[in-house]
Amino acid sequence: MDEELRSLTERLRAESGASAVYDRLVATEDPDELARVLTEPGQPLWARELTAFRLGVAGDRRAFESLVLFLNHRDPQRCASAAHALARLDDPRTARAAAILATNELRVAYALHPVRLLAELRAPESVPALITTLERRLRPHDPYRRVALACVEGLGSLEDARARPVLNEALAHPALAQAAARALSRIPKQR
Repeated sequence: MDEELRSLTERLRAESGASAVYDRLVATEDPDELARVLTEPGQPLWARELTAFRLGVAGDRRAFESLVLFLNHRDPQRCASAAHALARLDDPRTARAAAILATNELRVAYALHPVRLLAELRAPESVPALITTLERRLRPHDPYRRVALACVEGLGSLEDARARPVLNEALAHPALAQAAARALSRIPKQR
């Protein structure tokens, strides 16, 4: 069993009260049964998360909308599970959705997992969204250093020269300086 699935099922087993419905959703191999949970009214949050995750890692695009909602959830564990499933879903809409969430200043407190997902996806939207998000985090007294650090690390992993100016700016921030230096060292020198 995949480590992320094991962690998710343990957490949701407790949340569900180890119900018979939980056991059925974990055991079923019927993607249509799982997809119905996403559209039926009155389904508990844990059931929607479990089914969206299982469909997502199986590559079933019916999970996309639910996974994007979980990617922007206030609970970091739900965000992490959604990011994991979205990275495996292989839906062309994923990078755009993650970029929108990462750059939404009204939801910046929940941007950590969309930022990490963008770096993992390596999509055309990734570098511009990470640059925009990091530029906003370099303001004095910004409280979202974890998001800024994830942007710096993501830009380093993407090794794109467009990130050089914002990473140079990040060098002036003590909490980001080491990571920014490492990120800059990964970007090929311009000729």
